[in-house]
Amino acid sequence: MYHSIQDIINICNEENIEFWEVIQRADMEERAVTAAESWGIMANMYQAMKDADKNYKAGLRSASGLAGGDGEKIHLYNESGRNICGDFIGLVMEKAVKMGESNACMRRIVAAPTAGSCGVIPAVFLTAQEKLEFTDEQMIHAMYVSAGVGAVIAENASIAGASGGCQAEIGSASAMAAAGLVSLQGGSANAMAHGAALALKNMLGLACDPVCGLVEVPCVKRNVAGAVNAVTSAQMAMAGIDSAIPADEVIDAMRRIGNSMPESIKETAGGGLATTQTAMQIAQRFQND
Repeated sequence: MYHSIQDIINICNEENIEFWEVIQRADMEERAVTAAESWGIMANMYQAMKDADKNYKAGLRSASGLAGGDGEKIHLYNESGRNICGDFIGLVMEKAVKMGESNACMRRIVAAPTAGSCGVIPAVFLTAQEKLEFTDEQMIHAMYVSAGVGAVIAENASIAGASGGCQAEIGSASAMAAAGLVSLQGGSANAMAHGAALALKNMLGLACDPVCGLVEVPCVKRNVAGAVNAVTSAQMAMAGIDSAIPADEVIDAMRRIGNSMPESIKETAGGGLATTQTAMQIAQRFQND
């Protein structure tokens, strides 16, 4: 078993196995399942991500009316050729918004690691497979890698906005996606750790301040920021850039930052964007309806 990112790296080096294999083995031990059963669960989750993306409905709106339709806007913008971010990042943006909106509209999504951050990993992974033609087997390997990073964060810090702020949700998802993308590109276990660290560092201190307490504003668009951050962090790691602060220390810092955050910016809608003038007007409108 492992309890840190460094534990995973050490096991990889000592036993000459891949990062994803460490995670699969731990899953088999923890849940008392076979390799095939473990693989099947992970494959089903990745298929669910594919299905959620495929089944996006542009006309759907959330019950509040605050979310829906923006994924189609980015799709049309990408199709026009005017998105200066390029095909890869443009598609990542599109898929992240679509997945976040699907969550807000009560569609079937994969909490990765949470519902509010459900768009980050699918946006990066589905785009990578579509644009770079990775096999489903390679994608499942990346899923294991991301799961391992998420498990370490959950154990040593938090993946819940209520306890750690949005850094624990979008930040964790971004780190998970970055490590997974590095693995897809053939990076080493060390590079995966650096990718995760670079991504998480960029999200430290991020408040969880949902307007009206709903997982819609600013949550949906933050999935875009987390997904794009994951891609750029993975590319820095693949270029040989190391995080000056090791991944485990970054995770520890996130825990300490989360603990020091006031409750008003930890999913209570008592501070931050949730208490801006416009947000209060939106809340008042809901009360009157």
